[in-house]
Amino acid sequence: MSISQRLQDLGISLPPVAVPAAAYVPFVRTGNLVFLSGHIAKKDGKPWVGQLGRDMDTATGREAARAIAIDLMGTLQAAVGDLSKVRRIVKVMSLVNSTPDFTEQHLVTNGASELFAQVFGDQVGAHARSAFGVAQIPMGACVEIELIAEVE
Repeated sequence: MSISQRLQDLGISLPPVAVPAAAYVPFVRTGNLVFLSGHIAKKDGKPWVGQLGRDMDTATGREAARAIAIDLMGTLQAAVGDLSKVRRIVKVMSLVNSTPDFTEQHLVTNGASELFAQVFGDQVGAHARSAFGVAQIPMGACVEIELIAEVE
């Protein structure tokens, strides 16, 4: 099954690349690697604000991470023209806006990781990963994720 068919079956349409909010570019390609800048969680087109362990639970954080994965795939598609050119999701780094006692950053990040596996398959979608708890994310967003992919 093609990636576009998997996205369609999941009811996902990829968004256009978001305009950067500061002095950076959405992606950089060097050789066969594409580095995507951090994408913050958005809900209804606005930053998805909240702090895990204070006013947001793990399940909602997972939804936010999944939403970011969709945005990341939109940017990746813009970077390479066609997601079928992705050979491997290499690395995902997730920053979770969380209280000092919140320890489920890895479970929040699963919202993105599991979607990458669904869309790209186990071989291409499986990736190395880091998930960190941080005191704050720009614009008060609950989660920010960046990605590195190997492409044709």
